[in-house]
Amino acid sequence: MTRSELISQIKNKRSFLCVGLDTDITKIPEHLLAYEDPVFEFNRQLIEATADLCVAYKPNIAFYECRGVAGWTSLQRTWAALPTECLRIADAKRGDIGNTARMYATAFFDEQVSGLGFDALTVSPYMGSDSVQPFLGFDGKWAIVLALTSNAGGLDFQTITDARGKALFEQVIERVNTWGSPEDTMYVVGATRGEAFSAVRKYAPDHFLLVPGVGAQGGSLRDVCAYGMNKDCGLLVNATRSIIYASNGTDFAEKARLEAQALQREMEQELLAAGLID
Repeated sequence: MTRSELISQIKNKRSFLCVGLDTDITKIPEHLLAYEDPVFEFNRQLIEATADLCVAYKPNIAFYECRGVAGWTSLQRTWAALPTECLRIADAKRGDIGNTARMYATAFFDEQVSGLGFDALTVSPYMGSDSVQPFLGFDGKWAIVLALTSNAGGLDFQTITDARGKALFEQVIERVNTWGSPEDTMYVVGATRGEAFSAVRKYAPDHFLLVPGVGAQGGSLRDVCAYGMNKDCGLLVNATRSIIYASNGTDFAEKARLEAQALQREMEQELLAAGLID
């Protein structure tokens, strides 16, 4: 998916919602356990219920890898069910180098080899350019680089400043900008960081930001938009637990849709206020 296609989807759907598919088989409704592939069936019904309300989906790969072959099969089937007009993000946080990084890129981007053809992959930049650039050699694919995360431990390193007073996350963004562009690179910025979005936008005014932390984690959509929205929206706001686990009964997909719809309506108002849609 290209940047212009993503922007078009945001305007058409009046939404910048990303739905996280962190599907834990121990938390899905009990009646789904009768299916041959309960995880896929849970995901399938969620996708059908929310596809018109969101512009991206983000399976967290750990929830599939932990189940071995069965989990990988669920992941492949889930990827195949994702609408092609939505950005399909593999939340894998890969961070190795060289040939290993290229193999990870092949695993998630090359459908002919792996059976998966995600549009984007989350990447850790800790090992430098060697850990990011291998993901930038695929047409229409994105590297989504960890910059300022929403977990408490993120402050252990990400906000350490150098002699100039520049925080590590700012240095990361500044350097990664020299490897990619707003056409193939995004940044992860946690919603619970609030005004820190202003610092991020100082170094990445045009990039899209993938924003976890809205919903169950307590991040404010209004603050995210106030400090992080740019002239193209520039935001993909992710919600996971508040949507996918809105109910553990047979009405789970219906309840998920209601939660997604509530967020989409808030997003529509933010887009209208910014003059990005009519």
